[in-house]
Amino acid sequence: MKNKLLSILSLAVIYSCQSQHNEMPGLKTDTSLQKAAIVQALPKEEKEKYHAAIEQVLTKNLLRGSFNGAILVAKNGDIVYETYVGLQDPRVKKGDSITAETPFQIASTGKTMTSAAVLKLWQDGKLSLDDEVTKFFPGFPYPGVTVKTLLNHRSGLPNYLYYMEKGGWNRKQQATNTDVLNTLINWKPAKAANADKRFQYCNTNYILLALIVEQVSGLSFPEYMKQAIFEPLGMKNTFVIGLSEQADHMQSFQHNNALWSLDFSDGPYGDKNIYSTPRDLLLWDRAMTEGRVLNEKTLEATYTAYSNEKPGIHNYGLGWRMLLYPSGKKVIYHNGHWHGFNSAFARLPDEEATIIIISNRHNNGVYNTAKKLYEVFGHYEGKEEVGEE
Repeated sequence: MKNKLLSILSLAVIYSCQSQHNEMPGLKTDTSLQKAAIVQALPKEEKEKYHAAIEQVLTKNLLRGSFNGAILVAKNGDIVYETYVGLQDPRVKKGDSITAETPFQIASTGKTMTSAAVLKLWQDGKLSLDDEVTKFFPGFPYPGVTVKTLLNHRSGLPNYLYYMEKGGWNRKQQATNTDVLNTLINWKPAKAANADKRFQYCNTNYILLALIVEQVSGLSFPEYMKQAIFEPLGMKNTFVIGLSEQADHMQSFQHNNALWSLDFSDGPYGDKNIYSTPRDLLLWDRAMTEGRVLNEKTLEATYTAYSNEKPGIHNYGLGWRMLLYPSGKKVIYHNGHWHGFNSAFARLPDEEATIIIISNRHNNGVYNTAKKLYEVFGHYEGKEEVGEE
């Protein structure tokens, strides 16, 4: 196992599944996204101190087990710890090793990117957060559901992961985003709550947001993300996959190395199906932090806590989870869990630290270990566990 201490890393449809455009409209390049990230190089002694502390936490909690994946930790954009462990297919004794260029599905961590796509359209005046979903899909049978309540998981919609199979959808037939929309329109499954009544995490929300991006932009969601965000930021190993494309990319595994079987819910994107690497995720983190993706006003709305019905440190903004500690400290994060993929992505604003752990062999230790790494940079009170998604 090789741990790499690096110096400065130069960070230098309308329904797409139903209709195909001969030519997709191109986007005008946003040059602000192409600016190099700001990296504040740490003194050698400080980097070595952080590296040693991080390695101690990881060795004790994650690396001595069955971890198969990638880890990157940065301070002020400067990488202080980076390692790649195992094989892309852990079933084999010899195979393609995981490297810095190996894309993993980041599961619900990708919701931060779907959210940014929608918020960028809002910022550009292409839609309103108060637009009801019926504006985009006239047959949508749930009044009061807005773009904002989709983003902050207050829509009250039923989760397609559960109602589609119960409603008779063939488990072996991968669904598309449009299929999910059509089941909502035609089946009218019971809602979980009235719109904006309470927080309820629901993947259906981000399925619909990806469709709204397609409706407004005229591009497929994968193409919009490529043109508007990934390519301008230099995220060369980040992309969205669609229906039945999983076999062409890294798949995930159970604890015993058995391949995790795919099912109907593997088809849609927006709630998941975004692949990336730790270095690309650091580029993403710096671009968001520096206001190159969203401006200051939009970021303020993004990181506002919208669900305050229950006391506690957990809350949700527009596509981001947050830990709000009594001391005033804040963690902005979004973890992910899809089949055997586990991802932890956290930003500590006070210390300008970024923690990224991704794996393709199911390992719940990813989440608790990421949280333990907070203490390397500052004192974070509270014993509440970080959720998986």
